[in-house]
Amino acid sequence: MAAEIVNPRSDSSTDSSAHGGTGSATDEPFDPAFALHRGGKMAVQATVPIRDKDDLSLAYTPGVAKVCSAIAENPELVHDYTWKSQVVAVVTDGTAVLGLGDIGPEASLPVMEGKAILFKQFGGVDAVPIALATTDADEIVETVVRLAPSFGGVNLEDISAPRCFEIERRLQERLDIPVFHDDQHGTAVVTLAALRNAAKLSGRSLGDLRAVISGAGAAGVAIAKFLLEAGLGDVAVADRKGIVSRDREDLTEVKRELAELTNKAGISGPLDTALAGADVFIGVSGGTVPEPAVASMAPGAFVFAMANPNPEVHPDIAHKYAAVVATGRSDYPNQINNVLAFPGIFAGALQVRASRITEGMKIAAATALADVVGDELAADYVIPSPFDERVAPAVTAAVAAAARAEGVARR
Repeated sequence: MAAEIVNPRSDSSTDSSAHGGTGSATDEPFDPAFALHRGGKMAVQATVPIRDKDDLSLAYTPGVAKVCSAIAENPELVHDYTWKSQVVAVVTDGTAVLGLGDIGPEASLPVMEGKAILFKQFGGVDAVPIALATTDADEIVETVVRLAPSFGGVNLEDISAPRCFEIERRLQERLDIPVFHDDQHGTAVVTLAALRNAAKLSGRSLGDLRAVISGAGAAGVAIAKFLLEAGLGDVAVADRKGIVSRDREDLTEVKRELAELTNKAGISGPLDTALAGADVFIGVSGGTVPEPAVASMAPGAFVFAMANPNPEVHPDIAHKYAAVVATGRSDYPNQINNVLAFPGIFAGALQVRASRITEGMKIAAATALADVVGDELAADYVIPSPFDERVAPAVTAAVAAAARAEGVARR
């Protein structure tokens, strides 16, 4: 079976009940978002026909028993004779959904369905949304471990920090399939790809750059670590109380670790202080950065203001001072969009039956994504569009090759 990218609605979805926010009043204005979501955004479709008793006897009993017995004798055959190796569980507890926050598992389902159809559309990977009615880390880990035999990979989604770090780590330790928290690593991969090209455009290397990240949640922490792994010169991360630095006594365990890895310059104080002379601003927090702080950045700076729907620095202001501007929005150039990364990353990992997703695989994904831009590189084009058909194949191939090189591929 496969997760089909279809909306299983009938023509009744266009009646008066689809015209408002609640779908109950006929005099409410038409809302295309509610109309599109009626009945859900995905369905399940068989990949084999059931036309007669012969088909039925092969697809189900008695034919299926032969396959089950073979898998029981050799569990590795599950990859060949079921959909396991091409399906991902998209798992959430609904605690950090988009910019909506802790809205619960039911309200998270439209997003998880959306994620699943993006997997299929952009990576050819089947995905199943799983919203859990618990926020307890132990319960989430145990539940996913018990579900794991049905899946080739696990994409953790919209789980709040700092629990998301622990949950991912524990699942990676217990499972022999890829476990990937997209809010962390997908964002980091696309950010690195865009930053590589911005640096190339300006004739600099990553090692020449000092960056400041606004936001010390899942994305901010992952981006900081990943950019340093890739060779960034230095990075300082700011939370609501200012720069994460060793002299602060209010840091969580995650932020204490971050303080040891980042901020070589030893900057303390507010975000504005760190921005003075900085080469890169990366926003994953919301809020607004004052224009004088942006103006204080180094000449030829890069501003990646990725909060949605309102970037931390409005593009009109950013363009006054920055050589390259990126946002998280689709209506401006250089959109930092996770859909550029996670479908191809999982497709590559599943293709070679990788046991996990390594740092090398993520760096390979970022490099491949940056290389798609090629000779078209320009200030308003440092990252390709999600609809560029070259993206997923390039990322898939790079990730698969890196998995083999790093010894985590099983075929």
